[in-house]
Amino acid sequence: MANKRSGGGLTGPQQAAKFLGVSVLAGAVMAGVALPVAGGLGLAAKGAVENFDEIPVDFKRPPLSQKNRILDAEGELIATDYYRDRTVVPLEKIAPPMRKAIIAIEDSRFYEHGAVDLKGILRALNKNAQQGEVSEGGSTLTQQYVKNVFVEQAGDDPEKVAEATQQTIGRKIQELQFAIQVEEELTKDQILENYLNITFFGQQAYGIEAAARRYFSKPAADLGLHEAALLAGLVQSPTRYDPLNNEEDALKRRNVVLERMAETGAVSRKEADAAKQRDLGLKISRPKSGCITSTDKAGFFCDYVRKVVLTDPAFGKTEEERRERWKRGGLTIHTTLSPKAQKAAAKAATSKVYEDDPVAASVVQVEPGTGKILSMAQSRPYGLDQKKNQTTLNLAVNNAMGGSTHGFQVGSTFKPIIAAAALQKGINPTHTYSSDWKTTFKESDFTVCGNKPYGTKEWPVENELESEKGSWDMTSALGKSINTYFANLGQKAGLCDVVKMAGKMGVKRGDGQPVEQRPSMLLGGQNISPLAMAAAYATFANRGTYCSPVAIEKVVDADGKKLSVPRTKCERAMSEHTADSINKMLKGVVEDGTGTAAGLSDRDNAGKTGTTDGRKDAWFVGYTPNLSTAVWVGDDVGTPREMFDITIGGQYYPKVCGGCLPGPIWKTAMTGALKGESVESFNDVHVPRGRTKEDKPGDGDGDGDGGRNDNRPGGERPGRPSIPGPGFTFGPDLTAGGTTDGGTETMGGNTNAGGNTNGGVTPTGEPGGFPGGFDNGGADSGGWQDGGQDGGWGPR
Repeated sequence: MANKRSGGGLTGPQQAAKFLGVSVLAGAVMAGVALPVAGGLGLAAKGAVENFDEIPVDFKRPPLSQKNRILDAEGELIATDYYRDRTVVPLEKIAPPMRKAIIAIEDSRFYEHGAVDLKGILRALNKNAQQGEVSEGGSTLTQQYVKNVFVEQAGDDPEKVAEATQQTIGRKIQELQFAIQVEEELTKDQILENYLNITFFGQQAYGIEAAARRYFSKPAADLGLHEAALLAGLVQSPTRYDPLNNEEDALKRRNVVLERMAETGAVSRKEADAAKQRDLGLKISRPKSGCITSTDKAGFFCDYVRKVVLTDPAFGKTEEERRERWKRGGLTIHTTLSPKAQKAAAKAATSKVYEDDPVAASVVQVEPGTGKILSMAQSRPYGLDQKKNQTTLNLAVNNAMGGSTHGFQVGSTFKPIIAAAALQKGINPTHTYSSDWKTTFKESDFTVCGNKPYGTKEWPVENELESEKGSWDMTSALGKSINTYFANLGQKAGLCDVVKMAGKMGVKRGDGQPVEQRPSMLLGGQNISPLAMAAAYATFANRGTYCSPVAIEKVVDADGKKLSVPRTKCERAMSEHTADSINKMLKGVVEDGTGTAAGLSDRDNAGKTGTTDGRKDAWFVGYTPNLSTAVWVGDDVGTPREMFDITIGGQYYPKVCGGCLPGPIWKTAMTGALKGESVESFNDVHVPRGRTKEDKPGDGDGDGDGGRNDNRPGGERPGRPSIPGPGFTFGPDLTAGGTTDGGTETMGGNTNAGGNTNGGVTPTGEPGGFPGGFDNGGADSGGWQDGGQDGGWGPR
């Protein structure tokens, strides 16, 4: 067989030999390995050549890690977060001097050779021998690009990085194989574009766009000759030639690049000499990454968005897939954050609680009907420097999303959930309980799911003030936050139904577990996050339909492709009539109940205060038809402290209460967020009242404030009977662990004539009667209907 093909070309074996020889030579030069060592690599090289066509890796467009951009609801940047600071740009957006500089210093014959440049290798060998050091490499830009792809794919795995950067002849042969494949599939311009976008330029800057902005605070498209030469010189050794830490060496290296550009004809000698006379011209921009750079103090919201991407299956089936997606970056995330609401929440969070106070405040806002999180702020700044009172603990959310381990006890803010469960079960809001200021209950009288008794012990319950004894209906008990009333109401409704209602309203413990069926939950003994409470109260504002909280509207990847995102799930939790009735009763809380300091004067609003045992947690959760806000104040570090005799925000508090601290914070947040927004009203319904009586007016300032009776929800209404008038018929008496006297339920305290009936109260049209009574069967369309049906009392 002839040794040469016709036309004088090399035979197949000769081509393979040449390929192997060049590969070994290139690898030896770059790795500093003596040539004789290559003799032992014959089998490895032979196997690599034979398997060349089987290599599955596609180097056309490697998945480069880029910045993730988080935007607010108006499209403005909140923050950027990245694993590597990189912004991929097309070749036409890279200044011509930059393209020329990188080619001149790294591969001056780039447009003339293929994957391997034999002349370049020999030239490098000669020059390095003359200088006694490796001052010039023999690898082509394509080979360097292939190596950078391996490094990028290795990520931060030490073993993979070591494998990708190992300087062995075998590795060089492999890189050459890929380089040949790349040269066959991409144009020279495409290779150059990819190379400039993947290369590391030091100072956390990956790719030419990030480098241009890092060192000169300008885009790559605007780089001048002297700037381009500096950046091109960094590629060989970003640390050695770092202009921030080694200005002299950086200047020398830049001039070497300019000299090489003149030698290759990339620029004229005159241009190169003029550029050499200039100083470095640095205009440094410090890298800004992570939620610590967020605008409008939205660091906690930013971190929440990041955790949504890392935890929600919409962004990947496995945790590893989601983490790799975030690291790869290039995501533009459009969020629900309202700039106006966020500014208002941030202002409110620090208006009454300072960042260096012994306790902290959290404010979170949700839009009823959509579940959109409009703001998330707290008094402590976001960050890692504890000396500056910074924290990354998000007080608004549950543990899985970066919040506290368990959440916070919600106190009396849980009572409206009990009321909703009771109304849904058909218990009339006129239902009246009488008690002393403290009462002991039997745990066996509380039933859990399956109609089983909860326990066998006794459970003592007391109101905040000794003066809070007497009888209350549902409206007045909510307005004055009467513990004994809601203990008994929860007993009547059943712990199972209360827990089910909480679940329907999205209320879970801060550790992600369902609310526990135990009597103490009736007084807010469960640990829950502010976000969960804001979303739960938004259910009332949305007339009984719960919508799960969401923070992301749209996500677009680096290629402009829209990704699927988690959507809110809206489900009916209670009837519209139940929600309307709760809204009406909770209006009384802000009008003349425990939340008067929080009430808004220009629009319908409702809410509930909450203070836990020892005043370790203080709350106000409230809403208008178009905005729900939860405010929590308490100790965010270590064992919760009791908030007695404490100075917060420069003001002394003998004892902190839900209405006196979280309430005003809530008002500030709501006022700012709703400025300029449409004024909407609750659907007005008539909520009938039962006979109420207090033995002595209270003078407290907290959730258990005895309050006063006047012509508003929360007390008797002068000129109008508080029990059904003549002509009403009464059914069997109702009992609740005490004695009965004329049908009124008692709890070891006073009794009153009159009361509720299971058989139904029927209107007769007599003067003084209500326009509809309690109808357990739902036959009277004007009465309260059981089973969660809409209808009930007609609007007034």
